[in-house]
Amino acid sequence: MQPGELIVGDRGARAPRGDDLARAWAVLAQVMDPEVPVVSVVDLGIVRELDWRAGHLHLVVTPTYSGCPATEVIEADIRQALEQAGFPAPELERQLTPAWTTDWLSELGRERLRIYGIAPPQGSANKRSLLGEAPQVCCPQCGSAQTELLSQFGSTACKALYRCRECLEPFDYFKCI
Repeated sequence: MQPGELIVGDRGARAPRGDDLARAWAVLAQVMDPEVPVVSVVDLGIVRELDWRAGHLHLVVTPTYSGCPATEVIEADIRQALEQAGFPAPELERQLTPAWTTDWLSELGRERLRIYGIAPPQGSANKRSLLGEAPQVCCPQCGSAQTELLSQFGSTACKALYRCRECLEPFDYFKCI
């Protein structure tokens, strides 16, 4: 799929009902990121718009980065969940600009990352890029700020590998981007 391309299923359109958008948001809140299965697409902030167009639910989705290998899986999971919830042929539009940023993560998403053992991004991606400051990364296991960067690359491209100097546990840090 190309950026901006719409994906439309085979089934026909229908008229929206009063609670459809709220129900669709609730369905999307249950669609988890395949790489971090405790964070939903809503928690990630990648669903940018949700509305009705020509009798179809229309979503604008911004991947966490343009080369994310999970993008197509996430889009298929979104479509499947919405169709199973009674939204025939949802239209997904992939939008690359503005680029996704960790600033779009919800507070619930950040807390879920921490509980899962991944240190959530610290501060604002916009401010960090302007000031060039290093993040203060706390250990998600024990909460210590005594941590060290082991590698700029963790289990996925969007994470860095850290180690806690207190409990000695290694952990991923979800980079500010």
